[in-house]
Amino acid sequence: MRYSIGEFASITGVSADTLRLYEKQGIIRPLKDHSNNYRYYYDLDVRSLLVSRLYRSLNIPLQDVSELINGATAQRVQQQILQSKTNLEGQIRRSTLLLNKMNEIQAELEQIEERLYKCRIKQLTARYRLKQTSQDRLLKEPYLKEMVNEWMELLPFTFFCFRIENWNDTPGNHLLKYSWGMTLTQDDLLNLNVGVSDRVEYLPPVRCLSSVIRTSAEDSFSADAFRFMLDELAAKGHKVTGDITGKLLLNEYIQEAQGSYLEINIPF
Repeated sequence: MRYSIGEFASITGVSADTLRLYEKQGIIRPLKDHSNNYRYYYDLDVRSLLVSRLYRSLNIPLQDVSELINGATAQRVQQQILQSKTNLEGQIRRSTLLLNKMNEIQAELEQIEERLYKCRIKQLTARYRLKQTSQDRLLKEPYLKEMVNEWMELLPFTFFCFRIENWNDTPGNHLLKYSWGMTLTQDDLLNLNVGVSDRVEYLPPVRCLSSVIRTSAEDSFSADAFRFMLDELAAKGHKVTGDITGKLLLNEYIQEAQGSYLEINIPF
């Protein structure tokens, strides 16, 4: 029995637009009545249609569906389904990593108020950092352009991290030599299978005194911003033993005034 496109679409539960697309891809081949230019479908066309819909439901691309419908062996069908399965497993893995990172970021933001200007001990894991600024001035090194694009694609796993180099807490030391750069923890770098070059800085694991501060956009970045942390270390007889690092947690706008919440980590 033959059916018009509207009848066939209604019976099979597939839209007329999808039938036209499948015809264009050679998945189904309705017969054309040249007397009226109508296309007619037949009962056996349902087989190709249902199998093609099955393949699409398995996330097999439409172009590959056409190949499978038009002469693929059973082994080729199995290979294509296996490839689709592998792709889906990769997507699930990436989505799981993303969900875990979202939970991590949410927890950090929820703790901002309770951590603000309060100190605690924190163990930092190893990190890899792409230096992008000198003080707050963006660097224009040629190698940075490609690497920054690659690391931007890794958001939200990358984060903006500052590093105060050659720290020396002497009286009156207000001018800091610092830089900012996109950073990945070692765990995220391994999970995402990211390669690193000798242009990427390695920040080793370290025990730190950690706190959160809020700075305004107009404030210059100085040791006074985290002096309370240095005072606490000194009161307990500890000394700074390496570069001070930290990360941008959040930008906030209140009555058009911009402020930033920063996590400060001082190794001791």
